[in-house]
Amino acid sequence: MRTFNSDKSSNIRTVVYDEDTLTLYVEFVNGGRYTYEGVPLELFDAFKEAESKGRFFFQNIKGKFNYSRLFN
Repeated sequence: MRTFNSDKSSNIRTVVYDEDTLTLYVEFVNGGRYTYEGVPLELFDAFKEAESKGRFFFQNIKGKFNYSRLFN
C-alpha cells in the first residue's frame, strides 16, 4: 500500500493506493471516504505529485472510475 496525506489541500485529507487491487481510497476533509476501482499506479503517482490535489482529483479521477462510498 502507498499513502500520502494532503495537508495543504482544502478538499482531500488522505489518499491510499492498493497496488494489488488497483484500488484508490480517498478521504475528504469533510469526512467522506470513497474507493475508486481500476486506478493505474501511474495515475496515483501523478496524483501524489500534483500541485493541486483537488483539481487533479476532479479532472482525472472523479467520474472516470467506478466508486463506492465507505461508511463507518
